[in-house]
Amino acid sequence: MITYIVIPTYNEAENLPLMADALFRLPIPELHLLIVDDNSPDGTGAVAESIKEQFPGKISVLHREGKQGLGTAYIQGFEVCLAQGAEAVVQMDADFSHDPKEVSSLLEHLKGADMVLGSRYVQGGSLDRSWAGWRKNLSAFGNLYARMILGLPVRDVTGGFRAWKRETLQGIPLDRVKSQGYAFQVEMAYITHAMGYAIKEVPIYFAERERGESKMSLAIQLEAARRVWSILLEYRDLKK
Repeated sequence: MITYIVIPTYNEAENLPLMADALFRLPIPELHLLIVDDNSPDGTGAVAESIKEQFPGKISVLHREGKQGLGTAYIQGFEVCLAQGAEAVVQMDADFSHDPKEVSSLLEHLKGADMVLGSRYVQGGSLDRSWAGWRKNLSAFGNLYARMILGLPVRDVTGGFRAWKRETLQGIPLDRVKSQGYAFQVEMAYITHAMGYAIKEVPIYFAERERGESKMSLAIQLEAARRVWSILLEYRDLKK
C-alpha cells in the first residue's frame, strides 16, 4: 500500500530531521513523506530539502510563500498525495506530540474503516502527564463543545493524528473546507461523519513538544469556537 504522511511545518527545523528519521525506521513499505512548509523563518524549508538527500525518492517538499494556515496546508498536501498515487494518507504534527511509532497502528486499523483517528479521549488514550489541570479541562471542554453542537459520535474531534483511505479523501469536498487550526480538524471530522464514512478512534498518548514553540494561541481557540456554528450550517446538504 502506497502511504503518504503529510506534515505541515512552521519553525520546525529542530524536529523535522528527527521526525523523518523516526518515520523511515518504521516497518512500512512504500512510505513517503510530504512536508508542507510555510516559509519558516528558522529555515525549516532548507532543512526539508537537505534531508531529501538522505531518503532518495521518499520525501517531497511543498514550499508556500508564507504562513497560510494549517487547513490550507493539509488540503494542498492531500491533493498532492492523491495526485502522486497515495492509497493511504496520514496527517500528523512535526513536534512529536504524535508518536511516529503509532503510525503503523493507525494504518492497521484503516483496513476496517474509512478514517482512523488517534484519540486522546477514548479508553486508553491520554494527555501529557505534565499538563496542568486547567489545560486538560480546556481541551476536554473544547471537544465536548464541538461534539454537542454538531452531534458527533467522535470523542476527539480536534485531534490531528489521522489516517485516511484514498477513496475517503477523494469523496470529501475538500474545496469547501475553510477552517484553520483546531477548527479544520473539527470540520473534516464533521464532513466525514455527515457523508456516512466509517470513523474509528484508537487510543494515543498526546505528548507535550520537547523542542520549539507551540503554535496554539487564544485566537486559534476562539476561531474554532466560532467556526463550529458555521460548520453546522454550511454542510446541511451533506447530512444523511
